[in-house]
Amino acid sequence: MTDIQTLPEHPEIDVAAVTRFTVNARRLEASVQSVVIGQEAVVRETIIALLAGGHVLLEGVPGLGKTLLVRTLGAALNLSFSRVQFTPDLMPADITGTTILREDESGRRSFSFRQGPLFAHLVLADEINRATPKTQSALLEAMQEHTVTVGNDTHRLPEPFFVLATQNPLEQEGTYPLPEAQLDRFLFKVLVPFPGADVLRGILDQTIGSAPIVQPVVDGTQLIEMGTVARSVPIADPVRDYAIALIIATHPASSSVEMVRQFVSGGASPRGLQALATGAQVRALMEGRYNVSIEDLRALAYPVLRHRLLLNFEGMAEGLTTETIVGRVLDEVPVP
Repeated sequence: MTDIQTLPEHPEIDVAAVTRFTVNARRLEASVQSVVIGQEAVVRETIIALLAGGHVLLEGVPGLGKTLLVRTLGAALNLSFSRVQFTPDLMPADITGTTILREDESGRRSFSFRQGPLFAHLVLADEINRATPKTQSALLEAMQEHTVTVGNDTHRLPEPFFVLATQNPLEQEGTYPLPEAQLDRFLFKVLVPFPGADVLRGILDQTIGSAPIVQPVVDGTQLIEMGTVARSVPIADPVRDYAIALIIATHPASSSVEMVRQFVSGGASPRGLQALATGAQVRALMEGRYNVSIEDLRALAYPVLRHRLLLNFEGMAEGLTTETIVGRVLDEVPVP
C-alpha cells in the first residue's frame, strides 16, 4: 500500500493532516471490526459515509448486528448516541422535541423547548420504514439542514450529526416505504448480508466469552477535521468524467445502456454524483492514496446508486433489482 508521505508530486498538501486521517480512519475501522465480526465491507462503507459527512441506510434482516454496528461506532467516535424505535404510532414531536409550558417557583409560566432524541451526534433510526410518512418527513430537515423547526423556532442540531437508519427488506406488512426524496438524503445504502459459518463461529465465541471493550478513537472535532482533509483530495478530469458518465447512464432518456432504457423510470440525482465523489475521496485516503481513482468510483457505485434508481413496471415484473442495473451500467460504461 502506498505511503502518502512519499508522494512528491503533491508538495502543497498537509502531509501531517493526511497521515493523521489515514491512521485514525484505520484505527476506527479496526476498533469497530473487533466487535462487529465478519462484516468488513459493511463497516468500511459505513465509516466512509460518516467521514464524508453523510447519512447511511442499513438494510438487512433482524439480528445481523445493525444496531450493534451503530452503537459501536458511537463508542469508537466518542459521540453522543441516541436510538429511536420507529413504530406506526410515533409522532414527529416524539423525535424532534416539543414546546412545553413550565411554571417557576413564583408561579410565573413560560414556554420552553424540550429536545427530542434527534439532538445527538449519532442517531439510530431503527426500522425507519415502520413509521408513517408524517414522522419520516420530520427527518428531512434534520438530515439536510442539521436543524429542527418546532412552531416558529428553528433549533440547531449538534455537529457533527449523522442519521443511521435500518430497515428490514423481508417483512413489509405494516410498513411505509421511504419516498424517493428521503432516500436521496442517504449518502449510502448498505446491505448487511447473512454471515457464513466461520463468522457465526466467531460471533458465538464472542457471545459466550468476554466482548471487547471499545475505546474512543476519534472525537467530534477530529471527525470534522478528517472530513475537511478528505475534501482536499484531488480528482483528475478523466475520473470526474467517468463519475459523470456513470450518473448519466442511469437515466433512461440519456443512457447508452439498453437495460436502463428498458427497465428504469428514474436515475440518480446530482446528489448521487456528489456522494460518489466525496465517498471516493475518503476511500482513496483510507487506501493510502492522495488521489481518487476509477477503482474508488467503481467500488462505491453500488452503495451510492442502489437506492437512487427507480424500476418501471416492466422491470419489477421481470424481477430485476437495482443491483443488476448498477452492475450492467458498470459493465457497459467505458472506463477511460
